[in-house]
Amino acid sequence: MNEVGMLDRNTSTTVVAEKIARVAKALAHPARVRIIEFLLSRPGCIGGDIVDEVGLAQSTVSEHLRILKASGLVVGTLERPRICYSLDPDALAPLHILIGQIEERGPENAEAPCCYTPAGCIPKETGQ
Repeated sequence: MNEVGMLDRNTSTTVVAEKIARVAKALAHPARVRIIEFLLSRPGCIGGDIVDEVGLAQSTVSEHLRILKASGLVVGTLERPRICYSLDPDALAPLHILIGQIEERGPENAEAPCCYTPAGCIPKETGQ
């Protein structure tokens, strides 16, 4: 089994696949990428700073932060009366492993010579 175990259907690999999907979803919006880039520029900041930086409404930034927090990429620490937001790079570990596995395949493996089915390998030339 590979490190991420994407094809394995047991519970632990399903959890890893769900973590990867949450992180990918969190990274799939330009506003959330801008928030992450802003958080990269400092050890932590409050929500108002993020609102000022990305130029979106406070409620919109709050929703984006909710998604980023759900993915684990962003953590919020209560520092009364505010919440200080920062990045947790450990949340990227499962995605990093998957991307590494894809990169390891290299360009020579980009096109499979056939399609693997339960009946066996069907060569591409047959058009099936």
